[in-house]
Amino acid sequence: MSLQRLKERALQSDDVRREYDALESEFALISQLLHMRKAAGLTQEQVAVLMHTKKSNICRLEKGAVAPKVDTLQRYAKACGYELQMSFEPQAVG
Repeated sequence: MSLQRLKERALQSDDVRREYDALESEFALISQLLHMRKAAGLTQEQVAVLMHTKKSNICRLEKGAVAPKVDTLQRYAKACGYELQMSFEPQAVG
């Protein structure tokens, strides 16, 4: 069974769907981090050197295994040639 098919089956459960939807912003952040690093043509090791940290920290960040501080996100963005911009959006009703 493919990962995509497994995901589709799991998301048929209302409980799983709610939990998955609650993590949507975290998944989006991880996706953006990976996109920035790859667009910059950098490896995790190179980003770690630029950030003065360990590769294992970059790996944990990109896996979503840690809740990053704003400062960490700023340094990651800068290492990849980006600038961090944050915004708040009103929640959808319903």
